[in-house]
Amino acid sequence: MDKRLVIVESPAKAKTIGKYLPGDCEVIATMGHVIDLPASKLGIDIENDFAPQYITLKGKAPILKEIKSKMKGKDEVILATDPDREGEVISWHLANYLGLDPRGTNRIEFHEITPGAIKSAMEHKRCIDMDLVDAQQARRVLDRLVGYQISPVLWKKIMRGLSAGRVQSAATRIIVDREEEIRAFVPEEYWPLSVILTKKDDPTAFEAKLMKIGSKKADLRCEKDATELKDELEKETYTVKSVSTARRKRHPAAPFTTSVLQQDANRKLGFTTKKTMLIAQQLYEGLEIAGQGNIGLITYIRTDSVRVADEARAAAKQYITERFGKEYYQSNVYGKKGNVQDAHEAIRPANLALEPEAVKSSLTREQYSLYSLIYKRFVASQMADAVYDTVSADISAGRCLFRASGSRLVFPGFMRVYDADEEKQENMLPELAKDEVLDLVKVVTEQKFTQPPPRYTEATLVKALEELGIGRPSTYSPTISTIQQRNYVEMEDKKFVPTDLGEAVIKLMKENFTDIVDVGFTAEMEQKLDEVAGGRQNWVEVVRDFYEDLKSELEQSENIQRVKLPEVETDEKCEVCGRNLIIKTGRFGKFLACPGFPDCRFTKPLVEKVDARCPKCGSEIVVRKTKKGRTFYGCKSYPDCDFASWNKPSEKTCPRCGEILYVAKSGKLYCASKDCGYRES
Repeated sequence: MDKRLVIVESPAKAKTIGKYLPGDCEVIATMGHVIDLPASKLGIDIENDFAPQYITLKGKAPILKEIKSKMKGKDEVILATDPDREGEVISWHLANYLGLDPRGTNRIEFHEITPGAIKSAMEHKRCIDMDLVDAQQARRVLDRLVGYQISPVLWKKIMRGLSAGRVQSAATRIIVDREEEIRAFVPEEYWPLSVILTKKDDPTAFEAKLMKIGSKKADLRCEKDATELKDELEKETYTVKSVSTARRKRHPAAPFTTSVLQQDANRKLGFTTKKTMLIAQQLYEGLEIAGQGNIGLITYIRTDSVRVADEARAAAKQYITERFGKEYYQSNVYGKKGNVQDAHEAIRPANLALEPEAVKSSLTREQYSLYSLIYKRFVASQMADAVYDTVSADISAGRCLFRASGSRLVFPGFMRVYDADEEKQENMLPELAKDEVLDLVKVVTEQKFTQPPPRYTEATLVKALEELGIGRPSTYSPTISTIQQRNYVEMEDKKFVPTDLGEAVIKLMKENFTDIVDVGFTAEMEQKLDEVAGGRQNWVEVVRDFYEDLKSELEQSENIQRVKLPEVETDEKCEVCGRNLIIKTGRFGKFLACPGFPDCRFTKPLVEKVDARCPKCGSEIVVRKTKKGRTFYGCKSYPDCDFASWNKPSEKTCPRCGEILYVAKSGKLYCASKDCGYRES
């Protein structure tokens, strides 16, 4: 019998795939990339068509040696790395290192780790796709040119340790631009007005909102106008002018793409993009399920397609009709839209028989939560529309027109499975008839102000990156992590705020490296990389065109003025010379320093205090960070006092037991005592 060696990227995948391969196959994992550009230098021969100078990565030589050793006595080596550009380039590197023919049919591709998918992949081996390899090489070279040639300019003109990046710089600019919009925003006063009405024979009150004053759209801009109209309306007669009823349908959402999964997991589960991708990778590669061994639970996780395989749609039809009834099934086909590579299916369960509850005991809480989210979203995507009865009534009062509306869910459809807690409006109006006169309960008006555009959360930033065409599904998570690690942005109330350092970097780059932080240019470059992947562009030409402009900008970089970061004086005194310390920004964040530098080099950490006292010793509570950058709250007297909490303590105490109250993710206060359980309503 022939003997075969199958090479994958991760040990978890090796363990799972090994169950489904023929008995003559041995599986080994590379533990990710084994060959790449050197970290210590540019590693690109610019004069020789930007040829990458690849090396064996540090620590990976023993793995390559083991793979070569296991090749002995094997009749075939099969490359089974991930089905994306990075996976393709890993296979190419392995083929070159191991002396395999890249044009030989020794590459397999599968998008879910199931017996059927592995069997099909083994029956349809192909050669390495050099267009995908070239697209990944182009991305790697472009990012290296930007990072290794612009970063030294930032070191020289701002501070050492900074970095620039083709995607990270554009992402940082989006956040900086939004902050500038917020600062420039001028709030405008307005006074919305509504009335509370009842029928003469029905005490049930309902609200109608002011729509028009005369022939013009209602737009009250000051208290005087609002008060005068309120006085006028309190004397008017309210008559139903028209009533319209309709049946409205709410369609299910398509199954998850990578970016939408990241957004939903952030909103619904509170996961960062990094955590979402880490857990999704575990679900894809396979987990130990009680009684069944290692099983891959979902399809491949890096995709921008909403397409679903026919077999999966058929399985969903059977599941839905058996579980909910045939009226709940609807043939929904989701296809390619816009600038989508469509190489992979949407993210979905690999096997609908493995319901979340059935595997819950084998998963961590976070794995279960994400798997449940993916499972329910996919099932819902194949279900019938939710149906609402809606009613709308126009009501006249003197020169004003009001509108009251309501809706009632009459058929839940897909909402039986997904988003069942959203939009369940049961606020139907009482039965109204044309020309019916209504009773006024009261006129309601209040002062409000227009709001600036909101800061980005992780979910809305991912959505913006996708809509603008910046990066690809695989880059969103590392990009967001990088701009936080570089201290270009920080999180406040789960929203991104640019730091002084981030704003200084973007200002310098907007003035001197225009294309790198230009959102349109970055998106255009992504399209060119897609064209390389599709065999429609030559990767060297794409890089050469980009580098010509970059080279010109680099030649002018000596003329850039050095940037001085803002410094704020504090009341704290230097412990060496007595001067007032100032807040300075370094590569790891803000700190306190003596303004007498270099004569006085005293520095100390900048401690952010919380308006609360330590429940153990009564000292002040301060904001701290873990090594991974996660915020927590601890006692200032540490290590003498070991109090620490992930949630922010408040200055208030529990009305039941007197313990300190904490601020939950919802913003409401709660008591952490297990014996109490108090929560603010």
